Amino acid sequence: MRVNNLKKLWREGKTTVGAWLSIPGCFPAEVMAHTGVDWLCVDMQHGCIDYSDVVPMLTAISTTNVTPLVRVPWNEPSMIMKVLDAGAYGVIVPMVSNREEAERAVAACRYPPTGMRSNGPNRAFMYSGTDYQKNSDKEMLCIVMIETPEGIEKMEEIISTPGLDGAYIGPTDLALALGLPPVMDNDEPLHVATVNRMLELCKKHKVVAGMHTGSSKYSQRYIDQGFQMVMLVNDRAAMSNWVKAEVGRLTGWTPAVPSAPTGNTGY
Repeated sequence: MRVNNLKKLWREGKTTVGAWLSIPGCFPAEVMAHTGVDWLCVDMQHGCIDYSDVVPMLTAISTTNVTPLVRVPWNEPSMIMKVLDAGAYGVIVPMVSNREEAERAVAACRYPPTGMRSNGPNRAFMYSGTDYQKNSDKEMLCIVMIETPEGIEKMEEIISTPGLDGAYIGPTDLALALGLPPVMDNDEPLHVATVNRMLELCKKHKVVAGMHTGSSKYSQRYIDQGFQMVMLVNDRAAMSNWVKAEVGRLTGWTPAVPSAPTGNTGY
C-alpha cells in the first residue's frame, strides 16, 4: 500500500507544513500540490467544494507525494467513509465536542472489528494499491477539531480517544467559543493559554497537534512551539494577496473597482 508520507514524517518526529484548498477544481489543486508543502486539505466545510469536486482534486494531488486530506462538512460517518473511498489519506473533522463524538469519527475511519467503516474503496484501490483493506487502518489519519465551548471543557477526554491521530485548532472558531473576536493569528491571553493547554495535552497523549495560521510569522511561531502540523496558507488568500500586492506596486493607474476586504475568514 502507498505509504502515508504525512504519518511517516510524524512518526519520525518531524514538523509538517500544509495548505488549504477552498477553490474547486483539479488544476488549482495540482498547482498547490507543486509548491513544496507536505499536505493539502480539501475543505468541504467552508470551501466552495462539493463531493463531485473532491474526486478530481484528490486525483490531481495524487500525481505528487503530497498527502491528500479532506475536511468534511460535519462529523457524519457516511461522508467520512466516502472521501476515504475517493482516495483521501485522512480526514479533519470539525466541531468535535466530547469523547463520544471523537470515537464516532475514529470508528468511521477504521474497518471492523476496530471500527465501522463500510468496505468499498473505489478510487482508493487505484491510488493506494490492492492491499488497501489490509493496511489502510494503519495509514488513514483521523484528526478532530476542538473549537466549541464543550470541546474546550472536555479537551483531554477528546485528545485521549484511542485511535485518534491528531487534534487541530481552528483559531477563529476557538476564539468565538472563548467569547473573543474571531481573529486568526490571535494573541489574546485566554486564546494563547487554551492553545498551549491543547499542545501540552497532545504531547501527553502522543497525539499530533495541528494549527491553522494566516501568516508565515505565526506558522513559524507554532512550529517553534512544537506543533507538528501547521497550515501556512489557503489558495484563495495566496491568489488574492499576491495580486493585490502587485496591483499596489503599480503607479500612474487607479483601479476602477475597489478590491474586496481582506480580514479573517472562518477556520
